[in-house]
Amino acid sequence: MTPTSRPLSHDPLWPRAGSWPAFTAAADAVLLGVPTWRTSLSPTGAHATPAAIREALPRYGTTLMGPPVLELDEVLRIADAGDVSDPDGADGEARVISRVRELAEATKLVIALGGDNSLTYPVALGAEATGLITFDAHFDLRDGVSNGTPVRRLVEDVPTASALTTTRIDPTRIVQIGIADFANSAAYARRAADWGIRVVTLDEVRRRGIDDVVAEALEIAGAGAAPRVHLDIDVDVCDRSVAPGCPASVPGGLHAWELRALTRAVAADGRVVSADLAEVDATTDAEDARTVRLAALCVLELLAGLASRR
Repeated sequence: MTPTSRPLSHDPLWPRAGSWPAFTAAADAVLLGVPTWRTSLSPTGAHATPAAIREALPRYGTTLMGPPVLELDEVLRIADAGDVSDPDGADGEARVISRVRELAEATKLVIALGGDNSLTYPVALGAEATGLITFDAHFDLRDGVSNGTPVRRLVEDVPTASALTTTRIDPTRIVQIGIADFANSAAYARRAADWGIRVVTLDEVRRRGIDDVVAEALEIAGAGAAPRVHLDIDVDVCDRSVAPGCPASVPGGLHAWELRALTRAVAADGRVVSADLAEVDATTDAEDARTVRLAALCVLELLAGLASRR
């Protein structure tokens, strides 16, 4: 038995995360597994990750230290809507869009558990996002359909009738945070600039600080009438030492605490209606499951941000 598979202890005075009921009619936040993986540009087992995140959640509690101390399960109604089956391809994307739209109408925050980064496209469409914030080392502006294309698709694609939406995102309402040197090409940097996407590089995040960067990102992505912001958390924005289960993570990326702080700060804004966690391959994680555990903590940080809205 490995250290990560040992049964957890039980303490009635220490409630654990993840024991949330199935979604029925309404909730403050709802989890939805979207195990995309078939169009990944690199080999991946990311379809195993939603289940792995759910398994990791009980390793954590649901209490914020404050002050005052706050118990998430006491102030939020949290539910789990299960997984969308076979979410890749046109039919799969249509199912994701339909399910996310249904959930978004009944909850304040939809949290999609990926899966590779291709899930960002249908989840953002289903949430009817008008703005987009990404935490990512990469632009995801490639041509075609893959985990490297969701941002371009949200700007350029004309959704089909089966997509149940005609929404596209104005690129001037997109902010990409954590874009890294040596992880992109000049061509895609020029594409982002030509479209008016606000790019906040990894170096700029560290120079300016999290609060300043988040304030600007929300101002841009949350602009306009009736704004609806989607947050894409690509965990490969992190340093490879804390995210070895992300195929494209590189040394020198964000620290785990930086990703957690960014996540909570963005989720605290009421214009944020959906979020996804992407690019974690649970099948290639370190033995201690550190990448999956970080993704599980990001779920809790999203909930903490939501709770702070109250």
